[in-house]
Amino acid sequence: MPRDIPLSNGNLLVAFDDRYNLRELYFPFVGQYNHTMGYPSRFGVWCDGYMSWVADDGWERSIDYEDDTLVTHVELTHHGLGLRLICNDCVDCSADVYMRRIEVHNLRGGERDVRLFWHQDLNIAGSREGDTAYYDPTRRSIIHYKGQHWFLMNASNGQENGLSSYAVGIIGHHKAQGTWRDAEDGSLSRNPIAQGSVDSVGRVMMRVKEKSVAYQWICAGKNLAEVSKLNDEVLQVGPENILRRVRTYWKFWVTKGDNPEELDKDILKFYHRSLLVLRTQVDNRGAILAANDSDVIAYNRDSYCYLWPRDGALVAQALDLAGYHELTRRFFTFCSNVIDPAGYFWHKYNPDGSVGSSWHPWADSKGDLQLPIQEDETALVLFALGRHFDRQSDVDYLRGVYPTLIQPAADFLASFRDEFTGLPQMSWDLWEERRGTHTFTVASVWAGLMAASRFADIFSDTERARRYRRAAEEIKAGLEKHIFSEEHNRYLRGIQLENGQTEPDFITDSSVVGLFLCGMLGPDDERMRSTMRNYEERLTVKTHVGGVARYENDCYYQISGDIHNVPGNPWFICTLWLAQWKIEAARCIEDLVEAEDVLRWVARHALKSGVLAEQINPYSGTPISVSPLTWSHASYVSTVCQLRDKRRLLLSTDESDYEDLAA
Repeated sequence: MPRDIPLSNGNLLVAFDDRYNLRELYFPFVGQYNHTMGYPSRFGVWCDGYMSWVADDGWERSIDYEDDTLVTHVELTHHGLGLRLICNDCVDCSADVYMRRIEVHNLRGGERDVRLFWHQDLNIAGSREGDTAYYDPTRRSIIHYKGQHWFLMNASNGQENGLSSYAVGIIGHHKAQGTWRDAEDGSLSRNPIAQGSVDSVGRVMMRVKEKSVAYQWICAGKNLAEVSKLNDEVLQVGPENILRRVRTYWKFWVTKGDNPEELDKDILKFYHRSLLVLRTQVDNRGAILAANDSDVIAYNRDSYCYLWPRDGALVAQALDLAGYHELTRRFFTFCSNVIDPAGYFWHKYNPDGSVGSSWHPWADSKGDLQLPIQEDETALVLFALGRHFDRQSDVDYLRGVYPTLIQPAADFLASFRDEFTGLPQMSWDLWEERRGTHTFTVASVWAGLMAASRFADIFSDTERARRYRRAAEEIKAGLEKHIFSEEHNRYLRGIQLENGQTEPDFITDSSVVGLFLCGMLGPDDERMRSTMRNYEERLTVKTHVGGVARYENDCYYQISGDIHNVPGNPWFICTLWLAQWKIEAARCIEDLVEAEDVLRWVARHALKSGVLAEQINPYSGTPISVSPLTWSHASYVSTVCQLRDKRRLLLSTDESDYEDLAA
């Protein structure tokens, strides 16, 4: 189930599903630790003797954000209850506090008794064992804790602070359904404490004539003193003031970069939404989370809550294009701290910098050692750092990471090559599915070495600069000799290497875009143009949904076996790569129309809240796999920025030509 609305401040991340259940809560890192494991924490309403959780049937739900903010606008209407709720959620930008404002509208006459219930089903640090939940009478709040993870839940009915009632109990043990069931008669048992596998419910009571306002908040910290202090600050500052400062902060943040104001207003609006969603997935210490959706655990018993250096580097490029350089510097510093002493990155990392889980083996079929890496991850970080330097020229920062990041990574890339072809040795591909020497890897390694040679020149590291450039030249020569097929008139997905022998892979794969994304080849190269024509013809999904697949017969979450018409599910990043190629190849303003159409297609297939999944159903357009996927939003941001820059270039060129003609 997609996560329609993520909210974060870089330490605390929460996210909701399409029925407005709180389904994700991560702290103190974005993506670590998972304190819900995807189980729903419910929100309910009792009125006139009838109780309903807002996720139940009978509610009309509209789940969205306020424009240009990370504040939600959620409308919940239940005609049977005669109530409409307007909710605004946020995570405070100044403190680790999640806040919800609930405006209750009475759709019937008279003054009515309304009771609001908040349910917490926490699995602190990723497990149900050993949690404690208790009622704190001094603050009239409920506290959940385990180890150094503490969460204080409190509320106000606008007149009085604190919970009017509470219940704490057992869930998921000895067939216990959970304490939330205790709320369904409008009253709570007031059981004050439970340990083990626990949940809790808090309540406030309101008298509503036309409308009334209540608030709920969760404070996160590492001990009782921290969460108590945060609770005191909420009461002192006031919930309305917290919402106001969050709105102000994000409205300023989302427009502070190189804003593409000249573009279509719908494209600009979705660009802002993508920037904001992207920011929710970035930890304040530099890790860029791939996704925060726990439901994917059911598919392979693991999540996307990791930093892949591949994703991180591509997201960093998008942020640099948009003007958010302070975030990208944190990412590069993170990479500098975690890179292996041998000069390569492991498959993925936890947000705290520890090595993440992996399915890449250390042994080949003969039992011999092979590095369990995707070499493109190491190369892309150097390439992204080069693009960052192009925009910032921050040589002081570069000096700090040259010996710890650039030098070891480039030394590895230059040496980790096949002696017969000059190409990179075999590693795992962009999609993490097959070993070989792949075109995307070749392009990224070439780009990483070219960036590193420039850095080496800056620091007068002459021998290394020469060695990096020579390796890059040999790689480019190897590409033309071994990976271009004269018969098919296109670059291949890659080759298998063994003892100087090559075996080509003829499957059409969108990852060949690495050749122009990394700057190795451009639209003036006829071989590249032919490759991209094949890309568009073979990978476009021929249904009313449209879009572009990853590669022919992509089996990941595969919906259709009709490979001719549906080579795979449409992926947002692959579709946006085609738009980026159209922008790259454009020679006049009119040539940009197709790319703009792709950007509108993406926005049409997002959730109402603007969240993008990884892929969509080729027949219904519904989201598939994780949502939101950070890479999808970063690709949208990159495409818009490239469109902005190309449009400005073409307009300035046209004006220059006109002036020359007039002269």
